[in-house]
Amino acid sequence: MKNKKETSPLRYLPPVHEILQHENIQSISREKSFPYRYVKKIIQQELLKVRKALEQERITITSREEAVDQLIQQILPVLENSIYNLRPLVNATGTVLHTNLGRARLSRSAAEHAVNIATSYSNLEYDLEEGKRGSRLASVEGLLAEASGTEAAMVVNNNAAAVYFVLAAFAKHKEVIVSRGELVEIGGSFRVSSIMEESGASLVEVGTTNKTRLSDYTQAISEHTSMIMKVHTSNFSVVGFTESVSSKELKGALKKENQRDIILFDDLGSGSLFPYEKEGIGEEPLIRDALNNGADLISFSGDKLLGGPQAGVIAGRRDLISKLKKHQLARVLRLDKMTLAALEATLFDYVYGDDVKESNPTVRDIMKNEQYMMKVTENRIAQLALEEVSAEMEPSFSKVGGGTMPLVNLPGPVMKIRKRGWNAEAVEVFFRTQPSPVIGRIKQNDYYLDMRTVNEEEWDYLKTVINQLDKEEIQ
Repeated sequence: MKNKKETSPLRYLPPVHEILQHENIQSISREKSFPYRYVKKIIQQELLKVRKALEQERITITSREEAVDQLIQQILPVLENSIYNLRPLVNATGTVLHTNLGRARLSRSAAEHAVNIATSYSNLEYDLEEGKRGSRLASVEGLLAEASGTEAAMVVNNNAAAVYFVLAAFAKHKEVIVSRGELVEIGGSFRVSSIMEESGASLVEVGTTNKTRLSDYTQAISEHTSMIMKVHTSNFSVVGFTESVSSKELKGALKKENQRDIILFDDLGSGSLFPYEKEGIGEEPLIRDALNNGADLISFSGDKLLGGPQAGVIAGRRDLISKLKKHQLARVLRLDKMTLAALEATLFDYVYGDDVKESNPTVRDIMKNEQYMMKVTENRIAQLALEEVSAEMEPSFSKVGGGTMPLVNLPGPVMKIRKRGWNAEAVEVFFRTQPSPVIGRIKQNDYYLDMRTVNEEEWDYLKTVINQLDKEEIQ
């Protein structure tokens, strides 16, 4: 009588070294120059998956040859993918600043400058003229001042850090007045009120969710008040029966009340150097206007409407910026050389570039009008020759994303993809599990690709994926 081990299908599973020597594994390992230990780890992982599937009787294997084939079918797609967890993909959602997909894509000049600095030594903190130690922020300070009209500026690693820094430096154990209607929650359940409390500042809430008047602010001022904070509601909008107070009105009131020592801090959130409102897109305040309207300090993100790397920019009065630079948190929150390089190149295009609408991908994609998008989508559909897949143009709209301009719809068509015998979920999984994943969107049981965020190079790849879908068997 045979024992359990002799009859178990597990006996057909090959050893790791046998799969390592398989011609298909050898071929792809040579082609992609995979390290031996990495390939071995992938084989071990997939072997474990097959073992568990056999133990749970989810699959059936009756020979060594069948077991090898099963493993090779599982291992090759894994090896076709990037060896790194952080991978480039095709954003076909149409959301320009998709937080889950990395927000702003860098301009070519920003990416190239970052790579050049990252792969070389640099004058990060070295003054080439004086031959001695220099400032880490020297590469971007002048450009920020010129682009925004500020007296001085500095940069930390994101806008939440910028807000925390300003509050910790100027309002620790003191009172900060803020409207209840501006106590927003940003991504990942982080709340402005919580950040303020963590900084050591005492939060003084005034007004109501939909209405805050100038008198609400002035009546809340006490001998302990250090700051009035304005928070731009980038990721939501209160409409209807509302009232709010501008920075200009607040600054005038502070002067009238002889409260010149109270700092007016405006957290712009997204912050923009490009005049989208003049182009008929949203009502996002310009950074220069926020400073001109009386704010002593402002802060904004680098990877939203600016179209640069993740960063938190703090700009405003020279004396206040000088104090921040000397604060211990300045070192804790400082930027690395690659981010500074990408930010420098991004700002350079705004200040000296011929046309930021062409050089900056974020500005370019937001500014694409409906007629242009219809022409692009129509042209790309015409390039496809499909049998089992249909690609049709439908009217729709894109979003800016990143918690920016929540009420703005960017008109433009989408490409509806249908595969005979497949539902939208199956189509979505097919695109998402490609070697270079494609992320589209599902709406009302149909799968859509939005060409607004797909450049020409990505479209060449996306065409091959659609053609491959056309060849897949009907489910």
